[in-house]
Amino acid sequence: MNSARKPYPSDVSDEEWALVAPYLALLPEDAGQRTHSLREVFNGLRYIIKTGAQWRQMPHDLPPWPAVYQQAQRWLASGCLDVLLDDLRALLRAALGRSEQPSAVIVDSRTLRSSPESGSPARAGYDGAKRKKGSKLHMAVDTLGHLLALRVTPANIDERVELETLLKTAQAVTDGAIEVAFADQGYEGEKPAEAAVAQGVELIVVKLPQAKKGFVLLPRRWVVERSFAWMTRFRRLVRDYERYATTLAGWHLVAFICLMLRRAALLAVGS
Repeated sequence: MNSARKPYPSDVSDEEWALVAPYLALLPEDAGQRTHSLREVFNGLRYIIKTGAQWRQMPHDLPPWPAVYQQAQRWLASGCLDVLLDDLRALLRAALGRSEQPSAVIVDSRTLRSSPESGSPARAGYDGAKRKKGSKLHMAVDTLGHLLALRVTPANIDERVELETLLKTAQAVTDGAIEVAFADQGYEGEKPAEAAVAQGVELIVVKLPQAKKGFVLLPRRWVVERSFAWMTRFRRLVRDYERYATTLAGWHLVAFICLMLRRAALLAVGS
């Protein structure tokens, strides 16, 4: 952090930066074309995603918004954030005595309302079940709630259509370790089951009890719902404010990294 300014609550800590810096340094820190501190650029990205501020309202004591945005897009394009996420997930699982690669995933989707930036016909659709126009976020997480796969589509796209793509991505990042996937009743039917089998996964649909009264905590399904709730802590992600679907997916990736990085830093301090 720049010692000349007061810290923001969203700033990365020293312990977190020690973990993340090797992944983000696409160039040496003293590279001639680098004008701004890489740590301050990362702080700027965290500030935008956490507070939901517009890019042009970046505080003056953080790097200019174009520098932060462009560097964030470089990180996403290089794949270094994907590697960081995978390593953090393996680290946190190992710390809890789990195998580094999960054998089970939970899948679900969430609809985000569109904004003027994301409301074009190519980006937004109408979700009749949720009565929302916007984008649909399809997500697969492990049994700890850590992100494995993510897809953004118009809200009118059926989640069953995206199931095979989600599972294919999850299998790729776990070296084919996934054996079972839990889902809600929106994934019922022969086609989703066949799509799962095609990826070597057994699909288990967790159904609501017939005599449901009030809130019911459903086995396994609550894990992905909690992951969605974690994302609502980041105000930039409560609606779809992005012009491009890839950018919305990328900011969710950064949000998960921020959460997991904090837990990993706590482990490092306690060890």
